[in-house]
Amino acid sequence: MNSNLHSNCEQCFGLCCVALPYAKSADFAYSKTDGVPCRNLGPDHRCGIHEHLRDKGFRGCVTYECFGAGQHVSQEIYKGNDWSVNPGLSKEMYAVFPIVQQLHEMLYYLNQALDLEETRTMKNELQDISELTLSLTRLSPAEILNLDVSNHRTIVNPMLVRTSELVRNNDVQSSKNNMSHQDFIGANLKGANLQGMNLRGALLIAANLKNADLRKADFIGADLRDADLSGANLIGCIFLSQAQVNSAKGNKETRLPHYLKVPDHWLN
Repeated sequence: MNSNLHSNCEQCFGLCCVALPYAKSADFAYSKTDGVPCRNLGPDHRCGIHEHLRDKGFRGCVTYECFGAGQHVSQEIYKGNDWSVNPGLSKEMYAVFPIVQQLHEMLYYLNQALDLEETRTMKNELQDISELTLSLTRLSPAEILNLDVSNHRTIVNPMLVRTSELVRNNDVQSSKNNMSHQDFIGANLKGANLQGMNLRGALLIAANLKNADLRKADFIGADLRDADLSGANLIGCIFLSQAQVNSAKGNKETRLPHYLKVPDHWLN
């Protein structure tokens, strides 16, 4: 997996902590509007409670992933010009960041699709769309602000759907293998055989997935907040992000794809 598609906070100007709004909830201890720095953001753009975010009521920060957009906007698009010392750039930078984040998320999925043996018959198409998406992230701020990201997503998504079908490759048209956009909040799926399932956009909040077989399942857009993945097997699953894993529960027996790391809170 391309390391540029993972957040590198040391190279970012704390953009997610300033540009994005959030509402007081189970994920955030207080409400904040866009363009206002988080109370926990230090002058060095580092989080003052980074090691205690979950305990302090900021689980939403733990589960957020910019897919490398933060450092790209900070260092590539704005050439290291910090919003805090260049206030004239701040409003524009805050608007550019979430657009680039969406493009980087698409690149993350496309990059993963390109690495799969099952997609060898569509490699050229995937490569072309990946390069097109990458080129959009290299536009000027004014051009980025004029992008129709939703329209570009309609170009990318069919390729990801085809990738999913090729990987899962187990009677994918059957309704029994389609759990996309369904509500499994708090469901008991302990030990379930969900291999090759389409879990796109599925609500798996607080679901019991202990020891479940989730190999080759498609997780794009699935909500895994507080889902228990202890002992589950996710080897070979696709379109799973570090943010989704961070939002879930698990243990040392949980088997993750090689490109994802075990969250610290799983081991404590």
